[in-house]
Amino acid sequence: MNAPLAQREIALAGVALLAVVLAVALTRPGGAGEAAGPAREPAAEWYRALAAPYSFPPGAKRTACGQPAGPRTLGLAHPVLPCGAKIVILFDGKQVLTQVVDRGAGLPGREFDVTPGLAEEIDLTGIQPVQWRFAAAPSEAR
Repeated sequence: MNAPLAQREIALAGVALLAVVLAVALTRPGGAGEAAGPAREPAAEWYRALAAPYSFPPGAKRTACGQPAGPRTLGLAHPVLPCGAKIVILFDGKQVLTQVVDRGAGLPGREFDVTPGLAEEIDLTGIQPVQWRFAAAPSEAR
């Protein structure tokens, strides 16, 4: 093989390698083809559920999730969601960020049991329909 032909093949191989690197960079998330900054999730979807206030059992010092059980405790009980799950509740125009602090009794017809403190905060009495959603993670908050 003569020298000019070898140089030409090496140059063509280099151009092909450069094209592959650029194609990968342009198609990867966060590559040159996307705007800088964290990816945004679509707006959180609101769900509907029935909720009602409940009282802690007499003598209870802690909830099933280990939170202090008292009249000012803000949170809700749910039979399935994990302890500490951050939830936004919307009721009667009042929106509050709260968390799962107890296990719900799972009474038919309602999804959330609301602590006395949270019920007072949002003026919830009796069994009422509420809207709820999972709170955005700090990196997704606006």
